[in-house]
Amino acid sequence: MVVKSFCCAVLLLIMSGCSQHSSIKKSENNTKINAPTAKLVYAQRLLLSQYNDWRGTPHKWGGMSKKGVDCSALVKLTFEQQFSLSLPRTTAGQVKVGHSIKRQQLRTGDLVFFKTGVNVRHVGIMVDELQFFHASSSRGVILSRLDNPYWNSHYWQSRRVNL
Repeated sequence: MVVKSFCCAVLLLIMSGCSQHSSIKKSENNTKINAPTAKLVYAQRLLLSQYNDWRGTPHKWGGMSKKGVDCSALVKLTFEQQFSLSLPRTTAGQVKVGHSIKRQQLRTGDLVFFKTGVNVRHVGIMVDELQFFHASSSRGVILSRLDNPYWNSHYWQSRRVNL
């Protein structure tokens, strides 16, 4: 009985020792595709500051002030005030700036566009790989998630403007 128990214990040690050994080599290149750089971290701080300053501002078609702002005006004002970059006033103009990027490449500062109606386009600014801020027609300036079913189903394209 003692010999049988001893043999089982030795067998378990051998088996557990084998399970600790991995024949898969760890990748030496563990860099993340969208890894934040110091520049992106700084840009994120600026964008969140802008969002906090404008949060709750009501939506107003054609508006460009804290009394009311639309989505493209919020984008234009944010890029001017935070990055000293001049963007077109309309979504139709903004969708032509920078260069097109895949959805999987989204990062802080990228523009994200949606088709919310037959001839209606909407724009927001990514603050990280998942969240963007924008002027919602129903809720004013808010932070939303790209994986929200509504935004996910209305996603159209993304653009990167060099900050």
